[in-house]
Amino acid sequence: MHARATSRVTATDPDGHEHTVHVTGAGARRTLRCESCDWTRAAQFLPWLKAEEHLAEAHEASAGTGSADTGPAPASGT
Repeated sequence: MHARATSRVTATDPDGHEHTVHVTGAGARRTLRCESCDWTRAAQFLPWLKAEEHLAEAHEASAGTGSADTGPAPASGT
């Protein structure tokens, strides 16, 4: 019997609350489940992207993968 692969996508909302979507399964049979709101979805392709989209849309949470605000944008070259 094979163990189910499990991973998670975690993000923080503007109020500082952490939200987690668990990704279970392997290959084309993956299931996403949000700890915060019990949202569940089957995902065949790009399950982590779908988890991040749910966190952003439902909880306004940001995973912070390179999108952190680091200050003003550089001025254009003109």
